[in-house]
Amino acid sequence: MTKEKEKESETLEILKLLVEKIEKLEKIVHNEDNLLMKAGFVTTNSPTPKMETNGGNIPDSNTIAKMSWDEIHDYVGKMGGSI
Repeated sequence: MTKEKEKESETLEILKLLVEKIEKLEKIVHNEDNLLMKAGFVTTNSPTPKMETNGGNIPDSNTIAKMSWDEIHDYVGKMGGSI
């Protein structure tokens, strides 16, 4: 074999090994019994953000402009946030 063919052969073998390792890792990560999944370190589905609006009573900018800071703090507190 020529040196060029040897290098190609070695490169191909390395690529095959890397592909096999990646496939094994994918199987481990997606395995339902995986401890990483159970511990929350790896997620396949992320939560969708949801804003609760207290029955749709979100004040508009004019109402907010007329509110005092105490009223704003109270309103945010009712929505579940903190300032």
